[in-house]
Amino acid sequence: MEMNEQRKKRLGSEEAGAVGGEVQSGLILGGEAVSKNMQCRIARFCQNIALELEILQLREELARHERLELAMRKLNENLSEIDSEDFWLRLTQISAELMRAERSSLLLFDEKSNTFTVKAAIGNNADIIKKEKENPGKRVARQVLENGESLVAADIDKLGLQAAPLEWKYKSKSFISCPLTIGTRKIGVLNLTDKTDGGIYSEYDLEFLNAIAPQLAVLIDRAALKDKAGEFEQLSVTDAVTGLLNRRYLEERIAEEIKRSNRHGFPMSFIMIDVDNFKAYNDSFSHPEGDRALKLIAHCLKDTLRGADVAARYGGEEFSILLPQTTFEEAKIIAERIREKIESTKFPNRQVTVSIGVSSYSRLICSAKKIIAAADKALYKAKRHGRNNVQVYENINTVKV
Repeated sequence: MEMNEQRKKRLGSEEAGAVGGEVQSGLILGGEAVSKNMQCRIARFCQNIALELEILQLREELARHERLELAMRKLNENLSEIDSEDFWLRLTQISAELMRAERSSLLLFDEKSNTFTVKAAIGNNADIIKKEKENPGKRVARQVLENGESLVAADIDKLGLQAAPLEWKYKSKSFISCPLTIGTRKIGVLNLTDKTDGGIYSEYDLEFLNAIAPQLAVLIDRAALKDKAGEFEQLSVTDAVTGLLNRRYLEERIAEEIKRSNRHGFPMSFIMIDVDNFKAYNDSFSHPEGDRALKLIAHCLKDTLRGADVAARYGGEEFSILLPQTTFEEAKIIAERIREKIESTKFPNRQVTVSIGVSSYSRLICSAKKIIAAADKALYKAKRHGRNNVQVYENINTVKV
């Protein structure tokens, strides 16, 4: 049983499980007075099991990280196979599979009309949910999106929420509802229920879903933009020349990933790319030809990156890439792959190469400004080393913004 700080200090390590001088947990006995001999025996017992408890905790934490890494790999692998026709259904299916849910629904939110649309639903009676026309999301989704926090329930009846219609025939009263946002923009809500093992959803499941939610939000937002009739809305977050996302959109996503890394300690990396001698290319072959070259580079990035990665035109001849759930070592491999892809691509007028800088989230590089500044410093180092190479930012103590 967990003890408060005052109780921990009073008992000390002789009467509680302690590892390295720090009290991890305690054993409290009630009833009749405990003899001195029994106190000594209890103290020895606690000391003996303290290390075992810590090992179990570490194993549990390792299992969580392994599950998350496996999920992200699976998410990226599956997303590469999704086409525009079945995007919404496949994304909902993948999400449900990762969360071990028999039933799931994906609701898209329109900020202008302040309404939800059911984009996809899977599981028993999914067709009934998909056809819901009268204010879908009114029971749970609207509240979750307005609060901006996921909701996990072991029993919906205990939350005082309106019960689901009987014809929906849910097997369980346990569910998770997760808001999908990018910065301050509200994208939608993902609902999951009827756990495949018959159990209830817990805070552990919620932590896992919150970890993958930002990637889902980006993918959903991209697809939603394509579905919208208004071209202006697409242009507001898309670069007109390359078709990539623009700098404003990227910076919103970086801020979201930084928050997630600060909260959970998840890895993330960032790449800055600059086209070598691009001014000379424009001067020699004209600006329209320069635009053609930028389009080809954007195509190379799309071919090389994974589904959850976010590529953007940062400005001029600079590109940037956000790599969620990506370690420093993995980012270096991806950056080198991009460099080789562009170098080997046939451009209309002459060979084009790029210089690349890589940075990663760390204890000191823990803000959007710092991770961009670090990648920028590494990029200029690549320029100084003769261009057409990848440099990484490792001296984190000198990052200034």
